[in-house]
Amino acid sequence: MNKFRPPINTRSTDELLMIAGAPDKWQPQAVELAKAELQLRNIPESEIARVKYLLERVDQLEDLKRAKEAYTVSDFFFKPYMTLFEILVSWELEKDGYFRKARQQRVIRPILILLILMLVIWSII
Repeated sequence: MNKFRPPINTRSTDELLMIAGAPDKWQPQAVELAKAELQLRNIPESEIARVKYLLERVDQLEDLKRAKEAYTVSDFFFKPYMTLFEILVSWELEKDGYFRKARQQRVIRPILILLILMLVIWSII
């Protein structure tokens, strides 16, 4: 039973290759239907393997980009509240793959907390 919208057999060959090339991002039944449809269209397995390789490379590049993403001075000027909130509250930067931001956070967080405490004490006095 083909319960997908649009149905798998009506999708373009490129869409089917994307489905078959990224089985971890699709339901197993969709992957099997896509592979079966590609066989009906006489698309070789080597083409599926090529698309799978390219999709893995794209994922690796996205992971690398995420790992190298850092806070910049413009973040503090153009989105100060969001940046400060992320630095003070977010605990999952490293888990999410933002390794450089996590390192920066470990340095900036104590400084910000110290500044906030100094402002609170100064306002009391």
